[in-house]
This record gives sequence, C-alpha cells and structure tokens, in this order.
Amino acid sequence: MIRVIVTAPFHPNLMDRLRAVSPQLEFEQVNLPEGRWPAERPMLAEIYYAKALPPRPEQAPALRWVQTHWAGIDHLKDEPIWNSDIELTTASGVHAPNVAQYVMAQLLAWANRVPRWLRHQARSEWPKERWQKFVPDELRGRTLGILGYGSIGREVARLARCFGMIVLATKRDARSVAHEGYTIPGTGDPAGNIANRIYPSEATRSMVAECDYVVITLPLTAKTHHFVDEALLREMKPNCFLVNVGRGPVVKEADLVRGLRKGWIAGAGLDVFETEPLPADSPLWGMENVIVSPHVSGFTPYYDERATDLFAENLRRYLASEPLLNLVDRDAGY
Repeated sequence: MIRVIVTAPFHPNLMDRLRAVSPQLEFEQVNLPEGRWPAERPMLAEIYYAKALPPRPEQAPALRWVQTHWAGIDHLKDEPIWNSDIELTTASGVHAPNVAQYVMAQLLAWANRVPRWLRHQARSEWPKERWQKFVPDELRGRTLGILGYGSIGREVARLARCFGMIVLATKRDARSVAHEGYTIPGTGDPAGNIANRIYPSEATRSMVAECDYVVITLPLTAKTHHFVDEALLREMKPNCFLVNVGRGPVVKEADLVRGLRKGWIAGAGLDVFETEPLPADSPLWGMENVIVSPHVSGFTPYYDERATDLFAENLRRYLASEPLLNLVDRDAGY
C-alpha cells in the first residue's frame, strides 16, 4: 500500500473520488490548524497533499511527492523541502476559468466606463454630456497582451478572442507553444493556436508597445520581481489599461502609481499588491483610473472539485510512472 496524507478538508465525496483511483492507495486526512506539519511529529506517507506546509525532509523519510493545493509556489521557497529531491507539483490550471472571467470583467468594466456609472449613481445624478463621459472603447479589434502564457493566460486568450480581440503573449520558451500543464477540458489554449503571436520574455517591451490592454499572469520569481517597472510602463501606450492577477511584487507599485498619475498608461485593474492587505493610506484606493479588488480573482466555489480532479489524475500518473502534471522547475522558480 502507498500511504497518502491529505491536509485539505475535502468533502467525503471528493475523498471517495481519490480512493477510486486505485486500491493501492491508503488515504488519511489530517487537520492542521497551525497551517504546517508539526515539528515534533514524523510523517510516514509517500505522498503528501499540501494545503498545510509540508514536513521537513528528515521528518518524512518515505516522502517522494508533494502536491500543493495552490497554484503559486513562492511560499515554499524558504522551506527545507525546496532544496530536497522530493517532487513538487502545483494546482496550476484549477482556477483558470474564474481568474480569466475576472480579467474579462476588468476589461469590460474599463471599456464600458463602469466606474463612472457607479460614481454618478452614488450621487443620484443623471449626467450631462453622456456621450463624452460614457462612449465605450469596444474590445473588438483591440490588442491584448498577456505576460505569461500559462493556464490562466491561455483561458484569457480564449475569452478575448470571443470578443474579437487581437491576442499577443509572452512565454519563457516561445519556441514551445503547447501547454503541458493541467488544463480543464474545453478551456484554454493547450495547443497554442489562439494567440496571434507569442514572444519570448526578452521581447516583452516590443510586445507591450503594441497593446491596448495588458494582463499580468506571471508567477513571482527572482526574475519577475518588479518586472513591470517604469521602463516597461513607459513602453506602453498612453491609452493602455493594465490588469494584474499574477503576484503583487511583479509590479513595482511606486512606479505604477507614478505612471498612472503622469499618464504613461490610462488605468489599471489590480487584484494583487506588494503589501496585502493593501494599506489604507495607499494612493491606489482613491485613484479614479484604478479598479481595486481585495485579491479575490482566484475565488471559485468549484476549487476543491477541480483540485481533486487534478490530484486524481496525478495519482494515476504516479502509479503508472508517467510524468506528473504541473511539476515544479526549481531552477525556474515555478
């Protein structure tokens, strides 16, 4: 038998779905209120499903693979397991539909002047010069640039094409356009056929110069920290609207605030920030050309179901000695 520890509070029906993968698997659900495996407690399983932080390698002599409950992996980089030979896989792809829907909500809100609707509604005011205030920017024919063509970026691309947008994207290895990570059936762009053009990361400046809208879906690594800074913002069009659903520190926030004030770009839709919660004295709260949300783009009522589907497929692959989906490349940092 292969022992599997699950630290997520999955519903019994979802646990039954995991048990159905193989009779070789023996599951134990463990509740860890402190959010990490206790320092004094050995862990004897071969597989660990991590909603809580995993044990140190010396506590887990049998551990071979950790599947995380989250898409982001930066919280594990300071953990002992990062420098071990234990395989790590993420939940990348699980929330691609809802994050992509959030992105489109931001694009449509900006294009249709929704913040202005709400400001006038709050004043019970039927405005004069409605054409000048509310004529929309139609998305059809506009160019969307996606920084990071992973599972979320590909689902954004699929939805954007439905609105008639031209889609450009950056990818670390632009020569390999197919997506090898987890994709929910019927979503995304697994073959890499939707984007009109895919650029290597080194050509990001060239790409954003062509875009009316830019979406950030990058993970946080040493190379992406403050990747979007004054130099990159100045390459964007003055009418460009920037959306960040990746990680807050990918954007140098002070440069973004300055760029929004000086008109380097027209506006921003932000769900993630360098400091969270976003401090009450942040100028972003009061800027009329910024739409702020409190890190909610990843929320979905279907998260556990999708995470279970991914874990079940990876369990099948593990037993069959097939490559695991969403295997972390420690050198790349994600």
